[in-house]
Amino acid sequence: MRDGFADALKGLDAEYVEIRFEESHNTRIVYKGRSLEEMSRARNSGGSIRALVRGSWGFVSFDRLDGLADKAALAVQEARLAGDESFTLSPTGPVVDTGAARLENDASAIPLAAKKDLLDEYNDIILSSPKISSSRVGYQDVRRKVIFANTEGSYIEQDRPDLTLRLTAIAGDNGEVQQAGISLGSSGEFSTVEGLHEKAGEVAGRAAALLSAPHAEGGSYTVILDPIMAGLFAHEAFGHLSESDFVYQNEDLRRVMVLGKRFGGKHLNIVDDATIPGLRGSYRYDDEGVPTARNYLIREGVLEGRLHSRETAAKMGERPTGNARAVNYLFPPIVRMTNTFIEPGEPSFQEMLSDVKEGVYARDWYGGTTSLEMFTFSAAEAYMIRNGELAELLRPVVLTGNVFTTLENIDAVGHDLEMVQGGGCGKGEQFPLPVSDGGPHIRIRNCVVGGR
Repeated sequence: MRDGFADALKGLDAEYVEIRFEESHNTRIVYKGRSLEEMSRARNSGGSIRALVRGSWGFVSFDRLDGLADKAALAVQEARLAGDESFTLSPTGPVVDTGAARLENDASAIPLAAKKDLLDEYNDIILSSPKISSSRVGYQDVRRKVIFANTEGSYIEQDRPDLTLRLTAIAGDNGEVQQAGISLGSSGEFSTVEGLHEKAGEVAGRAAALLSAPHAEGGSYTVILDPIMAGLFAHEAFGHLSESDFVYQNEDLRRVMVLGKRFGGKHLNIVDDATIPGLRGSYRYDDEGVPTARNYLIREGVLEGRLHSRETAAKMGERPTGNARAVNYLFPPIVRMTNTFIEPGEPSFQEMLSDVKEGVYARDWYGGTTSLEMFTFSAAEAYMIRNGELAELLRPVVLTGNVFTTLENIDAVGHDLEMVQGGGCGKGEQFPLPVSDGGPHIRIRNCVVGGR
């Protein structure tokens, strides 16, 4: 295959051309209540070619490898029709590397019947719990092999396995409906979703308990976020603002996101790092063949970096960071996060609680939206904090605010870092991209909490 790619890339009248080709094996199992809505296995393969001519890209996707040289020529032709400026991609050396992922318990090797039997057990536990009216169970594993080659001499083969599971319990009573769930994931290790029987029962119990929980009184509180919510904040509220294609295209944001500007205290560090083994957002090279790195977005409260493709790095005079990613071969790579998290600090959760006279403890994500620097997040579970101790369970609460003000108001960062591997990131019609996010418990002063 390497020789075929090299031949297709020869003699093209373009500044740069790349080929990506992938083969994937996908398993999906979906329940809605007692109904098994989907159980499927699929194989897929295809690729794409991207060509740069006079500052514009041509892009061609395909599902057959025959006529690869003609497809490359078509991508060059498309780019030439649009090209009217000039820029040079940020330089990176050619890379030649091949390797396969090593998994202890490869999900793709587990029989489909065994996967279904395990999910049946979880679904039965949820549905047999008091006050549970329905459930949602969604499982998927994917084994992808991605091959990359470009006109600069790179040739890379890498595996990108992925696995996700979402368990949701829906409780109902006298017209009231509440739900609770857990999301889990891994880089293809099936053991991540084994032995969750107790957790399935806890999910059902939490959904039922929310039916009788009171609403929070709306207002401004000291709020403690658990690692799941801290990771959501790091990813959704700040991480997307660090994606340089977004920054480059928004003049107002460029005036705010100035490198060297202080956004928080010295205890605040936010990182994006695809080099961490075993996480869903990890890989050796991005979809432009750039090696991954540990990238500090905020270091000791100061904006230190942002995430780049080779194009955005060149246009902004910065270095590529290995964050050009495509959800599959049907899309060109764009700037995306990998594993984004708040680094741990020193205080324990109990120490953070002890200083709060009245506040809110927000746990687990329920949903949310962002609009530039403004965010609105829903926590799936919350508790009042009274005189340094956790008090009554609350209905799901909504947190809202300005991300930059909120960063300044983070006054404590705990030591208990956890990475969250469920779900996926969406951007530019590319969803769901495997990512991880996380953090320790963090405490925020003057956070607006929506009540009844």
